[in-house]
Amino acid sequence: MTLKDLSQLYYLNREIEMDTERLARLEAKTLPGIQILTGMPKSPGTADKTAQYAAEISDLRGIIEAKQRQCIYERSRLERYIADIPDSLTRQIFTLRFVNGLRWDQVSARIGGGNTADSCRMAVRRYLVRN
Repeated sequence: MTLKDLSQLYYLNREIEMDTERLARLEAKTLPGIQILTGMPKSPGTADKTAQYAAEISDLRGIIEAKQRQCIYERSRLERYIADIPDSLTRQIFTLRFVNGLRWDQVSARIGGGNTADSCRMAVRRYLVRN
C-alpha cells in the first residue's frame, strides 16, 4: 500500500465536507423569498430557479451518499491493512494518522513517549519501504 492509498479516506472526508457545505448553500437559496407579482406572462425559455436548485440539490445528495459509502469501504480496507501490522506502536501511528485523520504533531502528542512528529512520520515511511 502507498501513502496515496492510505490517504484516500482523508481526502474523501474532505470532499464530503465541501459537498455538504455546498448543499447547505444551495438549500439556503431555495428558501422562500419575496415574490414579485407583475401580472406579466413569462417568456418562453425563462428558467425556474427553484426547480433548477431542487435538481442540483438532489444530484448533490446522491453524490454525497455515494462518497459516504466509499468512505465505509476505504475505512474497512485501511483497518484490515493496519490490523496486519505486527508492531503495536506502528499500528497506533497508522490508525491515528490515516483512519482518524490527525496531523503528525497530533499523532505524536497522542502517542507520547518522547515521539516527535518527524519520528512518527519516519516510522510510517520505514514500514512502507520494508513492506
